Amino acid sequence: MTYSVIDVKDFEGRLTPVAQALGAVTIRANQFDSQPNEASHEHDELRSSQEELYVPLRGRGDLLIDGETVGLEPGRYVLVGPSARRQVVAGLEGLSYLVIGALVEGEAADTV
Repeated sequence: MTYSVIDVKDFEGRLTPVAQALGAVTIRANQFDSQPNEASHEHDELRSSQEELYVPLRGRGDLLIDGETVGLEPGRYVLVGPSARRQVVAGLEGLSYLVIGALVEGEAADTV
């Protein structure tokens, strides 16, 4: 097969493992659907050595990066490096967003 298709409506819960469900081998992508004012866990990607691209789909919210606040809304894209601490906080109307991760070239991921 040269392509695959999923529909987010077929998944339950806050997380849709987009790339995995599509059978992707090297792409890492997850959709998160957050309720109003819901916050993700604060984390970095030092162990995975991946940078992450945040793509807001619906709603609004904030991406907290190393103590700075970046507004999230459809049409805005934010790239975050592996060492930065990050946390997403949905706004009053909730927030759906896609996170696409990729290994930073020259950095080996910790597989432990």
